[in-house]
Amino acid sequence: MPPLSEPAEQAGGRAAARPGDRAPGPWLVVIDMQRAFADPDSAWRVPRYAEIEPVIGALGERYASRTVHTRFVPDPAEPDQWARYYDRWSTMRRPPDSPLWELTRPLPDGTPVVSLPTFGKWGGELAALTAGAPLVLCGVATDCCVLATALAAADAGRAVTVVSDACAGVDDRSHGDTLRLLGLLSPMVEVCEARSLPGAGR
Repeated sequence: MPPLSEPAEQAGGRAAARPGDRAPGPWLVVIDMQRAFADPDSAWRVPRYAEIEPVIGALGERYASRTVHTRFVPDPAEPDQWARYYDRWSTMRRPPDSPLWELTRPLPDGTPVVSLPTFGKWGGELAALTAGAPLVLCGVATDCCVLATALAAADAGRAVTVVSDACAGVDDRSHGDTLRLLGLLSPMVEVCEARSLPGAGR
């Protein structure tokens, strides 16, 4: 795996596409669909992970070439408060190349993957890949990485839509509370079900 500071990797090992190489329109950002959040024995397991996988799969087909996946991958240096965080979650203190951080589903060749050691996945890589386009967010966990990504992207001026039935939280209450909080930020952040999204051309 390349260092976390390098540009976004791509499934299939192809050279990274330039933003202008891809079709215009909203981008689907699939957040952290990884073994760390799916495995039954993981301390960070998201209970409804399996339930949202088919919804995300259907969204991926609709958005086709305008899909980017993200991964949470720890920084081994554990700067500042991250060391205390991993003291709390000691079983998740794994190296960046641990299978725990792998995506749970294979991706089509050329799909960009942004790997970061932070809850929020918004930053220079994601901004460049999506080139000013509106963002459609899904994945896990609603109350952590989805929330952090949505807020940072909205602060940067992007239009953000969070797909409620394509996200899952640490529990149902946290999931619902987070969606209600995000709904207060309309029109900068919108919350809707997958069936209510405008059609996404291929």
